[in-house]
Amino acid sequence: MLLPEIDCQQQRGKKVVFRADAAFAKPEIYETLEERGVKYAIRLPANDSLLRDIEELLTRPVARPSHRPVVWYRGFLYQATSWKTARRVVAKVEFHIGELFPRVGFTVTNLEMPSRAVVRFYNKRGTAEQWIKEGKQAVKMTRLSCHRFRSNDVRLALSLLAYNLGNLWQAPGAATTNRELVADQFTATFGEDRRAIGEACALLLASPGGRASEPAAIRATLGRIALLPVPAG
Repeated sequence: MLLPEIDCQQQRGKKVVFRADAAFAKPEIYETLEERGVKYAIRLPANDSLLRDIEELLTRPVARPSHRPVVWYRGFLYQATSWKTARRVVAKVEFHIGELFPRVGFTVTNLEMPSRAVVRFYNKRGTAEQWIKEGKQAVKMTRLSCHRFRSNDVRLALSLLAYNLGNLWQAPGAATTNRELVADQFTATFGEDRRAIGEACALLLASPGGRASEPAAIRATLGRIALLPVPAG
């Protein structure tokens, strides 16, 4: 699943950068990404050898403990037994007040940027996971049952359009469930029930507990939006 998506994005002329948790910390994945020219930042499980390489960073600073965490970074070359070559590893060590032992994390990467920037890039993986969760729960992007990639691409774009328009036209303070229902029903209209576009538009722009917008105004609005390019990915 990973390689077809990488090939698809590269064929479109896009630069691919991959980040993942420790489940992907495998030498065959590193080698495959490097062969395709893909930059990556992947969490690396700690071991005794890695800890020895940063042993001097694991000693708590001598002074009154700060209320703000003390954070140190270090980049170094490391080669595990199963690796064919040495790779860059970035270590992050954090000392927090009230904690006896430091928090230590390692990231293997081929990115050419400072160690702190590598860690910040990897940490954005959590933000991306929240976006994925929102896509599954609100946009229903897992309901892509078409046989062709392009058809699923269009269906997902319609779902995203419905979700964003539903947010735009909703009254302040409206329940999240209503917002999700709008996106779900709009997707069903185009993908399953095959109802007329007028019904879908009226449903989409209906405010919770209110009346749907006029069909002519809705069609005009969607017509203008349809002219805007939908960003890929």
